[in-house]
Amino acid sequence: MAWGLRPFYLELSYLRFSIQGFVMAWNLKSTEGRIISEINITPLTDVMLVLLVIFMVTTPLIMNESFKIKLPTAATGTMEAGTGITVTVNRAGEIELNGTEVSMETLRASLVTELAERTDKTVLLRADGETLHEVVVEVLDIAKEAGAAKLSIATEPGGVTGGRAR
Repeated sequence: MAWGLRPFYLELSYLRFSIQGFVMAWNLKSTEGRIISEINITPLTDVMLVLLVIFMVTTPLIMNESFKIKLPTAATGTMEAGTGITVTVNRAGEIELNGTEVSMETLRASLVTELAERTDKTVLLRADGETLHEVVVEVLDIAKEAGAAKLSIATEPGGVTGGRAR
């Protein structure tokens, strides 16, 4: 009979040892062999800071337009929301259509193609304040001939009524 109980006792002592080892591993008062149960956020913080720097560096590159223009000011301008086509003309008379540089000769064909693909037939002209009036009128004529239903001129708010703002 003693032999029959002995394996049972060994089996219980093995379980007791296993349970004791498990409890000791999670004992927070003990400093030896302690399992770290905290999340280390240092790598997470490093990754987030690197992503922040990447976005801070690339956003101005994405958001900047290729032409630097200074829009004229107007006191009576109204803000319009829309998804029309944008034509930008810089001081030197160079033209962009929705961010792509085009020449005056290819502007009409490009506008016809763009207007055919859209339901909003609005063309927004963003011309530098020092662009020759002749160039602005020519671009407006080409846009109207290409099928634009509405023409808008972009301005900065804050002009003075009755005179030229500077």
